[in-house]
Amino acid sequence: MSDDHIPEGAAEAVQHYFDTRHEFLSWLGVQVEELAYGRAVMSIPYDRKLTNVPWAGADANDRPPIQGGIASTLIDTVGGIALRGHLTDPVNDGVATINLNVNYLQQATDDLTATAEVIRAGDTVGVADVLVESTHDGETVPVAIGQGAYRLFKS
Repeated sequence: MSDDHIPEGAAEAVQHYFDTRHEFLSWLGVQVEELAYGRAVMSIPYDRKLTNVPWAGADANDRPPIQGGIASTLIDTVGGIALRGHLTDPVNDGVATINLNVNYLQQATDDLTATAEVIRAGDTVGVADVLVESTHDGETVPVAIGQGAYRLFKS
């Protein structure tokens, strides 16, 4: 884009795409919370189907931790979306993950919220840092950090 802003309604358009055309992200329940130039915030609500239930099983009242791949998917997705504002055509140009690094800090037994910040967006490669947070004992805490490098396919 030539200017440093995201058009009004972009977050809703991305959410509509996830809900109607991207079966995996829809199944995960990904929600677009915020979309700005160089920044995106997305969340995944806690759902038992996304957890690591112990081999011995768990009581209905237990909240097993969310499986790490869910946080990794959220990191990858929000990092790529944060870079879309740097494309010539944010809707039709492409983004593909080159490399993704994830460090898990602690288990999450509540909703996940990921905030991505673009570190650099060049002609063909962009990099975003991502922080994933969740609630633990009533306090918002970091549960994972990640960084993604993405190939930018500009028109």
